[in-house]
Amino acid sequence: MQGYIRWFDEITIKDVPLVGGKNASLGEMYQKLRRKGVPIPYGFALTAKAYDRFLIENNLGGKLLRLLSGLDTRNALALQAAGAKSRELIMKANMPAPLVLALASAYKNLSTKLGIRNPSVAVRSSATAEDLPEASFAGQQESYLNVVGVEVLVNSVQKCFASLFSDRAISYRVDQGFDHMEVSLSACIQQMVRSNLASAGVIFTADPESGNTNVLVIHSSYGLGESVVKGRVNPDEFMVFKPLMSSAKMPIIERRLGAKAIKMIYSTKKLENKKVNATGATASVTVDAADRRKLTLTDGEVIQLAKFGVKIEAHYKKPMDIEWAKDGKTGRLFIVQARPMTGEWIEAKQHLETEIYTVKTMQKPLATGWAVGRKVGVGIARHIKDTRELKKFKRDEVLVTRMTDPDWEPIMKVASAILTDEGGKTCHAAIVSRELGIPCVVGAKNATKLVPDRKEITVSCAEGETGKVYAGKVDVSRRTVSLPTLPKLKCKLMLNIGDPETALHHHDLPVDGVGLVRMEFVLANHVKVHPLAALAYPKLTGRVKEEVEELCRGEVPANYFVRVLSEGISKIAAAFYPRPVILRFSDFKSNEYKELLGGAEYEPIEANPMIGFRGAVRYYSKVFAPAFGLECEAIKYVRETMGLTNLQVMIPFCRTPEELKAVRKVMAKNGLGEKGDSVKVYVMAELPSNIILAEEFAKNADGFSIGTNDLTQLIFGLDRDSQQVAHLYSDSSEAVKRSIHELIEKAHKYKKTVSICGEAPSNNLDFAKWLVDEGIDAISLEADSIIPFLLKVQAAK
Repeated sequence: MQGYIRWFDEITIKDVPLVGGKNASLGEMYQKLRRKGVPIPYGFALTAKAYDRFLIENNLGGKLLRLLSGLDTRNALALQAAGAKSRELIMKANMPAPLVLALASAYKNLSTKLGIRNPSVAVRSSATAEDLPEASFAGQQESYLNVVGVEVLVNSVQKCFASLFSDRAISYRVDQGFDHMEVSLSACIQQMVRSNLASAGVIFTADPESGNTNVLVIHSSYGLGESVVKGRVNPDEFMVFKPLMSSAKMPIIERRLGAKAIKMIYSTKKLENKKVNATGATASVTVDAADRRKLTLTDGEVIQLAKFGVKIEAHYKKPMDIEWAKDGKTGRLFIVQARPMTGEWIEAKQHLETEIYTVKTMQKPLATGWAVGRKVGVGIARHIKDTRELKKFKRDEVLVTRMTDPDWEPIMKVASAILTDEGGKTCHAAIVSRELGIPCVVGAKNATKLVPDRKEITVSCAEGETGKVYAGKVDVSRRTVSLPTLPKLKCKLMLNIGDPETALHHHDLPVDGVGLVRMEFVLANHVKVHPLAALAYPKLTGRVKEEVEELCRGEVPANYFVRVLSEGISKIAAAFYPRPVILRFSDFKSNEYKELLGGAEYEPIEANPMIGFRGAVRYYSKVFAPAFGLECEAIKYVRETMGLTNLQVMIPFCRTPEELKAVRKVMAKNGLGEKGDSVKVYVMAELPSNIILAEEFAKNADGFSIGTNDLTQLIFGLDRDSQQVAHLYSDSSEAVKRSIHELIEKAHKYKKTVSICGEAPSNNLDFAKWLVDEGIDAISLEADSIIPFLLKVQAAK
């Protein structure tokens, strides 16, 4: 076959110049990883020699060069015209007879090897410059699925040749500095996995947003994987904590249900009378409402895919972007492609730098959605509905649209930011924005209606996982910090955190762990249902019962409560593993608990909830103890089933040493803190009684964490929220400092640690220095205070 055909078991990663990055990677995995348990569907490559012969015999090289020479790829109309003419030249050309013969012979041999007459195959483009770490061409060329028969195979290969000159591929080569004629194309012909009957998706062996290499992310949706790869569907998302996968644990730290509105399936005659968007041998159809509410993978399948991902990453020694598919008839999982991950955070990680954007505004966002990246972009909003309007877009404007398409990439790369109504974290807009380093907010629902056209806006991805869009240009500061140059404190520096969604973004902060996790934040923003209401189901009635059922989506409410709470907690514990993470049990006041779904029926009416039925007294009370049991169950699951034993606990508003004993007794009854359990138990020092009786508390606690807000207001007997007495409030006053001095002295006598988890040290460097001199063991601050605090310390030296 004159070197036109290479089978997967004849290819390694060294063959990129001959078969392109996609084929080289498949051959490498087929030869080296299949024996290690990573299943790769068999196939072959039509080599780049075949593409070169195609151009030569049809005399296309000179014609293509003349079309593309001097092309301004930022001129959308010129790019579209040149691309269309280039593809037309290729599709009108004749496929040389030797290439047709080679493809026919190889297809027949594949049929024999698989034992399948006329097997269904996927035909994918594999560019010879593709999947290199310094220049990722992924997604620039096309794939053709469910290809059956020699005639269709030959036509699909010719379409692959033409896709080397798609608008986005031409633009990408120009940006990356590649000569159009130096990049050849190989075609990948691989047995189709019948995921049209099951599910498919992608695996990122590091978090694509935060760059946390301890986390593996899986996206999954019904049908063929192309809908996920091309970002046409909002998939289910699973997160797995890699370091504990080999310890027989179940370290799935998140299961997020996606919308999964459509799925791509094989096109058959049965679909002729249905309204479908048919594209060749596949069709996109609507997913049934009942199926949308189900996860597309079991826990066992998630772990199996994660194991495949870990093996592939270990082989290539770098974070990988992997495509997978599940066969709907056999239930087997397969890996169908792998390439190196790309993203700004990889470069930043190599240089140990972090870029800090701080947004200062009291303005309510015009729209919100998923944040892609951590940057902020400002520009004039430009609404674009379809490709006919691309010529309207100007450099440094904000692209506002329903959803982007690959043909939009030439204008996307000159945008200051991107905003879409639809899409998830793997949609096209998110993928491209992440690679280009452009701030992007996706899935903002009705942003195209809420954000005015041709008005200046600010797109912020610097405020956690929720992206926000503000009217006008808001106050934003930016600073690049080299982490190795920051000073080290004489005590530990810890982090305060409540939102699991931001935890992975903060994993690289120079901290020794997390000194305070606020459980109530997880309850309010993720669990949302009152624990007693969850336990009372199905005795609930009326609207509350309906809302609980809608929230839990068929899951038993008590199980839902434990699962969602444990996932939120585990995400934070995993982000900082193996550093200690101290979780404070729920510290809602009764008026705050009422805000949870069903809470109004279970909470008392109190004149002063701040000093009422709050903290420790709840946990051992007959009324609330069953709810506290759910908290204990979630924590036990995180520590024992997931294996995140760096998670420790803290008891808030514990008024007496007897209360501490009572709470520990209830914890033990729920399997937490029993004999032999390594969980550490801390007490919040926020009451004068905690100081006065510190030695008694120390006998049954592993340490203390000073809550300066409550401690200050209770020392002075004032309401810190009252303007009338605000001038008397000082968390670094002499009375507070004497109390802290006494606590440290008594705690250290019993070899127990003392930390402080208020913002006072960050706001007052003299107070911070005093704390260190007093022997404080740790200072715990909010995430946005860590770097500024260290910079202040550095400047003060």
